[in-house]
Amino acid sequence: MTGGTAALKRGMTTTIADIHTQIDRLTERRGELWHDLSLGRNPVVVEEIKRIEAQLADLWDAHRAERARLRFGERDAIVKRARAEERLERAA
Repeated sequence: MTGGTAALKRGMTTTIADIHTQIDRLTERRGELWHDLSLGRNPVVVEEIKRIEAQLADLWDAHRAERARLRFGERDAIVKRARAEERLERAA
């Protein structure tokens, strides 16, 4: 897990709006870095772009997970229902 998204996994309630705010901030920074890179190759800038790309991937994963949670409920509850249905099917 990368720096900016570690807070997403610490049990902190994160809203889709919070995630979008972070995505917007990182996307803007990435654009600035690409501009810097257009002025000449810089390994430090390249590494920061890679780090930001990884953070953005984590944030989009968190976004998808939060949307799924809002739509379908908590993962534990879904698993519990599925196991109960499985038991009922086996008993029938």
